[in-house]
Amino acid sequence: MHGPRSILLEPREVPLGGVRAMNVQRILPNRELPTIGAWCFFDRFGPDEVRMRVEPHPHIGLQTVTWPLVGEVRHRDTLDSDVVLRRGQLNLMTAGNGIAHSEYSVGDGPVPLDALQFWVVLPEASRHRAPGFEQHTDLPRIALPSAEGPDAAATVVLGDFAGVRSPATVFTPIVGAEIELAAGSRIRVPLDPAWEHGIVLVEGEVRVIDGDIETVIPHGELLFLGDSRDSIDVLTSEGAQLFLLGGEPFDEGIVMWWNFAGRTHEEIVQAREDWEADAARFGTVPGHGDVRIPAPPIPPVRLKARYRSI
Repeated sequence: MHGPRSILLEPREVPLGGVRAMNVQRILPNRELPTIGAWCFFDRFGPDEVRMRVEPHPHIGLQTVTWPLVGEVRHRDTLDSDVVLRRGQLNLMTAGNGIAHSEYSVGDGPVPLDALQFWVVLPEASRHRAPGFEQHTDLPRIALPSAEGPDAAATVVLGDFAGVRSPATVFTPIVGAEIELAAGSRIRVPLDPAWEHGIVLVEGEVRVIDGDIETVIPHGELLFLGDSRDSIDVLTSEGAQLFLLGGEPFDEGIVMWWNFAGRTHEEIVQAREDWEADAARFGTVPGHGDVRIPAPPIPPVRLKARYRSI
């Protein structure tokens, strides 16, 4: 337990060049805060008009969580999954000991596209499991009572929120929920005091009330709330779309490099070598032939586990 916090984290722009032909805004991992609960990575790609082509690439030790805002994304992987993901639907891929996948926008030309993509690190007991993929097209929605204005609507994307559970498979106590507030609303967002949380402003404007302190969350930024809170009040004049993420603090040191989440330098090196050798561990994504993203060189330093400093 680290106690309550009110720390704004700014995204940084990461160019992905010819892979996605677009830039993304990345909030996690942050140098001082590598995880919030088991959430270890958070990108927003878009809003943009783009022809997205993410060729086959590998993952280990994590789950990918894709939550579209605008547009459609085609997912293919080495388990023969081939699905199109749309607004209000969730793609959840569990890498386990190894999987590869691709992501394409639908159509041959540039299309409007906007989505949130997260990684959830797997705990020691689950990170060597067999890979899996699931798509959920009917996620639970709940109303959050408003102290002022209309009630808010929340979609429970992952884990548990306000007494409601998502059907998606999780391996740690966790929450991921989209919250939509109408103009003029003030609501109280329930939180588990044993968990840490963060709130991201996806669209609109919002203020967070913490006692006598009011914090405005700038567009696209994340407000880290720490733990030891049972609720937080949020209000908006214009309306807002938020994403709440959190969970039980993740106390295992993780080594993250490229698309891998491990525990040691040697484990990451082995995963890279297996991908470059086209090992059976990662399989083949149907429909791509020999096209795949090569692994970058390992940095000339020993990769170390990341720990928080806030």
